[in-house]
Formats: sequence, structure tokens, C-alpha cells
Amino acid sequence: MGTAKRPHNVRIRRGDMVRVIAGDDRGRDGRVLRVLEEDCRIVVEGVNLVHRHVRRSQKNPRGGRIRREAAIHISNVMVLDGDRKIPTRVGRRCEDASKGARGWVRFGRKGGGVIGEESSKKARRREKDKE
Repeated sequence: MGTAKRPHNVRIRRGDMVRVIAGDDRGRDGRVLRVLEEDCRIVVEGVNLVHRHVRRSQKNPRGGRIRREAAIHISNVMVLDGDRKIPTRVGRRCEDASKGARGWVRFGRKGGGVIGEESSKKARRREKDKE
């Protein structure tokens, strides 16, 4: 009997800027393209490039080799703190209602700044509630 995989508490989201801290691409920065929670892996733009051999088709008439990003483990990256561009751990805190009622936000442990931007859907909903 194998052990069941238990997903991490993923604090990295699609669109975050991260820095690779381990492996061949150590020190490179990139934007998160996909988060694979069940495998505890992420795909980062321009990092961990591999060759994918593709067969000829109507979509790709020549076939051949294509360079594309492969997934890397979440433990090998750190989120970059907003303005200062330094790698930091991620925490969560409840913002005060007097500051615009943001609710729970992610923040960088080193700089203390809020990480990530609100989705446009949330921003529109917030503006609608203010009216």
C-alpha cells in the first residue's frame, strides 16, 4: 500500500512573481503560469525549459521539437515581495474594515507589503458595493 499524497497549503497563486531558489535555474525570476495543487508543483514562465517532441499535424505541419516550460516543485521557489523584488515567505492577515474592507490578504513576511493584485472581478464588486 502506498501513502496518499496530501496537498500543501499552497500560498502561491497564478500570476505571482517568483524566484527559483534551487535547481538548475536558481536565481531566475518568472511569473506563475499554472498551479498544480494536487502534485504540489507550479509552472513558471521561462523556467525549467524542456524539449517536447511533436508529431506532424495540421496544427504543426513540420513537427519537430518545441521548447516549453515544465513544472517544478513549490518548495523550489519563493514569492517576490512587491516593490522591493526580494524573495519572501507569505503570510495572511485580516485587513481592517476602515481601510476599505479588503478582508484577508496575503503579505510578504520581510517587507510587510500586500502580495498580488485583486482580480478585476473582485475590484468591480467592491466598487459596486461602494455605490
